[in-house]
Amino acid sequence: MSTAAAPLPPGTVGYTQTQYLDLPDSLPLDCGRELQHIRLAYETYGTLNAERDNVVVVCHALSGDAHAAGISRDADVISALDGFGADERGISLKSATGWWDGMIGPGKAFDTDRYFVVCTNLIGGCRGSTGPGSTNPDTGRPYGLDFPVITVADMVRAERLFLQQLDIRRILAIGGGSLGGMRALEWSVAYPDEVVACIPIASTARLGAQGMAWNAIARNAIMADPDWQDGYYYGSGRQPDAGIGVARMVGHVTYLSAPGMEQKFGRRLQERDDYSYSLREADFEVESYLRHQARSFAARFDANSYLYISRAPSPM
Repeated sequence: MSTAAAPLPPGTVGYTQTQYLDLPDSLPLDCGRELQHIRLAYETYGTLNAERDNVVVVCHALSGDAHAAGISRDADVISALDGFGADERGISLKSATGWWDGMIGPGKAFDTDRYFVVCTNLIGGCRGSTGPGSTNPDTGRPYGLDFPVITVADMVRAERLFLQQLDIRRILAIGGGSLGGMRALEWSVAYPDEVVACIPIASTARLGAQGMAWNAIARNAIMADPDWQDGYYYGSGRQPDAGIGVARMVGHVTYLSAPGMEQKFGRRLQERDDYSYSLREADFEVESYLRHQARSFAARFDANSYLYISRAPSPM
């Protein structure tokens, strides 16, 4: 069943398609460099009122994108969310549904009958906005590690320039989880006169030592993969899938507390009655879960983007 023929679930904003906007000016960065020819991917839901004061901005986490709600018509978004693409039956509605669809829509927390909801993909990403996999205008090749180091403040400044292009000068509310919450907090501190309310979820103003340590382990896993090729793997036919897979495993362990892990998985075996006594087998549910997350993430996310974005929240 394709999404074009599928019945829409109740409360959805309907079918959506990611759009793109090129910023007219370069962006000065905290690292001292300037980023030129910036493109931002975005989606909007609801209607902007005449006063242009009903804007709610939602910010995605590290691995997210601009597709926050509704059912995507974009084949690349669907494939990325699914992890492995469509099977012979076509794309499922679940794989095409935005990452915060439960919160955005008519009558939901971010009520699109009242609010104009905006979600952009942050700079440094790999889901349509300018990032290390984008073409470097100076060389005509992907940036790779020639891409400048960015900060959360840089991400927010780019998003602010984007909103100004839409003639939006004031945000009724901004929110998001994890890195999205960091961006929301930065917005509120940097531009207090332009933000009415801030909704940070499971977030912090900056990472502590343990958070930085987990991110460092994840980045080192990527850089230790021979297929990473010092960051210039684009077009080589080899991607650092093993490295980014381990990085994703590390991330998922940090997303749940020890009691949460125990409740979700315990020591239950995965589709077997006994221990295999094999180093190659995933005997336990938690092992199988981490392997699945590693494979699906490697299929949809750029390793260099992971390096840059996971470095951004650290204090500069």
